[in-house]
Amino acid sequence: MQKLKVAIVHDYLNQMGGAERVVAVLHKMFPEAPIYTTIIDRDKLMPELQDAVIHTTWMQRIPGILHRFKLFFWLYPFAVGSMRLKGYDLILSSSSAYAKGVRKERGALHVCYCHSPMRFAWNFESYMEGVQVPGALKRVAKWLTLPLQAWDRRNSRQVDRLIANSTAVKERIRQWYGMNAPIIFPPVEIRRFGISDEAPEDYFLVVSRLVSYKRIDLAVEACTKLGHKLIVIGDGPDRARLEQRAGEGVVFLGRRSDEEVVGYMQRCKALIFPGIEDFGITPLEVNACGRPIVAYREGGALDTVLAGQTGLFFEAQTVDSLADVLSRLDEYEWNPSRIRQHAEKFGEEVFMEQLYSSIDRLLQSKEREAKITQAEGSW
Repeated sequence: MQKLKVAIVHDYLNQMGGAERVVAVLHKMFPEAPIYTTIIDRDKLMPELQDAVIHTTWMQRIPGILHRFKLFFWLYPFAVGSMRLKGYDLILSSSSAYAKGVRKERGALHVCYCHSPMRFAWNFESYMEGVQVPGALKRVAKWLTLPLQAWDRRNSRQVDRLIANSTAVKERIRQWYGMNAPIIFPPVEIRRFGISDEAPEDYFLVVSRLVSYKRIDLAVEACTKLGHKLIVIGDGPDRARLEQRAGEGVVFLGRRSDEEVVGYMQRCKALIFPGIEDFGITPLEVNACGRPIVAYREGGALDTVLAGQTGLFFEAQTVDSLADVLSRLDEYEWNPSRIRQHAEKFGEEVFMEQLYSSIDRLLQSKEREAKITQAEGSW
């Protein structure tokens, strides 16, 4: 690939999750590229991004912005529009909301890796779930989704290449933007995980933020019903409600170090993945430990779980449906090496190779267009 001056743009860097891990890999691919974002919480910045040059916007100076960032949704388009990206050949945006709206100079190329179309605009109720605001303010916010939908659709169509991170997101892009986006699955840091020499223990596992839409209640109630041990790693606003529903065999560990989490993944009977995610990296991390998944048959799990080989699906988001599958898990023989081989198909190197290739094809296409235009101008 030719030498390019690259800028990386991300919505906000005030939390750590799958989208931020993508930014870390983009930084690995283009270590000299500065990162532009609306706000940053350096206490939550991933270690892989500690050495990056990161520019924020005027939103960083708003009091309380890091703790109530969702309430300022209507300001982000203006903040992204204020970013001055001059002299760059390539802009790589990582976006589930606003970054795709960044301005570019004439001649620059913009490739957007889309984690999801803007949830606030297109799925308002899900986005605002758990956000405590007065009813009147919520009604005003919902009214503002209409202009945001128009803004989001317009800016998405101005991107030179929009890439979906899963089949589910590809379908939303088709539905809401009217575009056909290629898929590149997110990178999984496979090397952090390995198969244990010890036999798995008799417990199921959940690793998740404890928020209601993740449907961890299904795992808690199904394991309580069957008398199975369940270990829940993670924290969040839904923890108190889940603890009230849990039987004696359900243990809440809160947040744990990466090393501890890997240990629990290696020794679990299976990971329970009961929600609907855009993609879902945690199931592949558990697969990289050689352990199977029990997932609801919807969303990103359809891209990552091979039924009967790397895990099982339950068909309805109900306690009974999940409990039925959990009770049949021992009927299958799980091959740890084959399960890990499946996870390796989603490794960082695969992601980087596919993204490099996509960028290179776009550059070649633009170069051909420029030559044709030049030739037509000389006739």
